[in-house]
Amino acid sequence: MTVVLDPVTRPHPLDDARTQLRQAVDLLGYDDGIYAMLAAPRREVTVSIPLRRDDGTTELLTGHRVQHNLSRGPAKGGLRYSPDATLDEVRALAMWMTWKCALLDVPYGGAKGGVRIDPRRYSIAELERVTRRYTTEISPMIGPERDIPAPDIGTDEQTMAWMMDTFSVQHGHTVLGVTTGKPVSLGGSLGRATATSRGVVHVALAALRSRGIDPARATAAVQGFGKVGRYAARFLAEAGVRVVAVGDQYGAVADERGLDVPALEAHVDATGSVVGFTDAIGGDELLEAEVDLLVPAAVEGVLTAGNAPRVRAKVIVEGANGPTTPEADAILRAADTLVVPDILANAGGVIVSYFEWVQANQAYWWSAAEVEARLADRMLAAWDRVSDHAGRLGRPLRTAATALAVERVAQAHVQRGLYP
Repeated sequence: MTVVLDPVTRPHPLDDARTQLRQAVDLLGYDDGIYAMLAAPRREVTVSIPLRRDDGTTELLTGHRVQHNLSRGPAKGGLRYSPDATLDEVRALAMWMTWKCALLDVPYGGAKGGVRIDPRRYSIAELERVTRRYTTEISPMIGPERDIPAPDIGTDEQTMAWMMDTFSVQHGHTVLGVTTGKPVSLGGSLGRATATSRGVVHVALAALRSRGIDPARATAAVQGFGKVGRYAARFLAEAGVRVVAVGDQYGAVADERGLDVPALEAHVDATGSVVGFTDAIGGDELLEAEVDLLVPAAVEGVLTAGNAPRVRAKVIVEGANGPTTPEADAILRAADTLVVPDILANAGGVIVSYFEWVQANQAYWWSAAEVEARLADRMLAAWDRVSDHAGRLGRPLRTAATALAVERVAQAHVQRGLYP
């Protein structure tokens, strides 16, 4: 499903991220110096990536890597391949990663990477050349103790394997811990591929119950059917939730009786899209569907001041990063819609990435059951902590979550002190 926004009104993720930070800083009573320090990336690089196409022509691509904060540990964050990737977007995503790691008490700072490319238009061999050149260009910044990339939109475990191999060749020995989200055969963790989705569902079920909604009688709509949305739909259905609408970048489908999610997955594997599985609906219809739960699991900025007044979901759980603009947040809050913020809801991926990094450093791997049990414990403990804090403050979950995270990062910064 494609959500088209006018260029004039298109949300700016970095503005949204800084607005959320300002609200947290004001709530915590910090001064402008703390805000300025936390609003600016610690380190960033933009690189040129010359690519030799399969037909012998040469194309020049642009890539970025931003390390937002390193006060609590090495930087951590995904790498996305997207035709819409910009430096400001990567800056915003890196900031959100800082808060996500702090909120879940994972000993990392936030980072993010992006290459401006539409991976659907390139062969596997071309994507490998892009990945290896990008890795070579940013290699002075990354490493198990510096910055650990992971998959994101447009990248996958094969991308991480290429990155790990390129970095390892440069260093003369295998460095498994330089990336996470790798194939299990190359030091990846069991459960990593579905970790973000499992985390989303753990929190979604808890959020529904907090509103007195029995998940076994609940309905849901899922926007996005990629890494996060596909498995979120599957796990929601397995938990008894009736998934009535699903969309991807090509279109959306709905069935009020509940979609057969395994059959939908088989359809997508065969055709490349949800389109044609059953009755088609528009992208706006999906976001505005009358359901108990909405999971925006595609890209940032899809819930805006323009469509938020028509959103009828009782609970929104952000599977994507930054899908709700501050203006939409205010509208949804006035309508008493419970919004579970991205830095809590989709943190399952970074939690299991942390588990993978720990396992790689120890050269000892855990069972899938161990990974999933530890993930559930972390996610539900964070949900309880944020819910309790929001109740004490009388503030929305996003404000409470961001304040908790910012406080932890600021405390680490102050305790470490300024290097003269």
